[in-house]
Amino acid sequence: MIKRIDATEKAVELIKILQEKHGDLMFYQAGGCCEGTQPQCFEKGGFYQRMGDVCIGTIENTEFWVDKDLFEYWKHAHFTLDVIDAFGVGGFSLETPLKKTFRIEYRIFTPEEEQSLEPLIFIE
Repeated sequence: MIKRIDATEKAVELIKILQEKHGDLMFYQAGGCCEGTQPQCFEKGGFYQRMGDVCIGTIENTEFWVDKDLFEYWKHAHFTLDVIDAFGVGGFSLETPLKKTFRIEYRIFTPEEEQSLEPLIFIE
């Protein structure tokens, strides 16, 4: 099965630091006004998904949720979670006090990859 999301080593290291401090985490990537399409990291349950939102996979036992409308646009793309030294747009994410920002890099799946993608979880 082809994963829909992966993470760089830097992103995994930061997730582990945040897990030590905050416990179980979740990611949510919206297409909203404040945060743009920057992935936000919350304590698990600290953000309520909407009907139709999609979990595209997990990183370090942390679910990565995507807004249903944004997913419709990016459903043919692989996500790679990365982190940079910067202050995020919205400042709501748990890495903000560390002067870090999660970001996503995209690439389009090949036709062969599209045939064997990992299954999705939807909020119903």
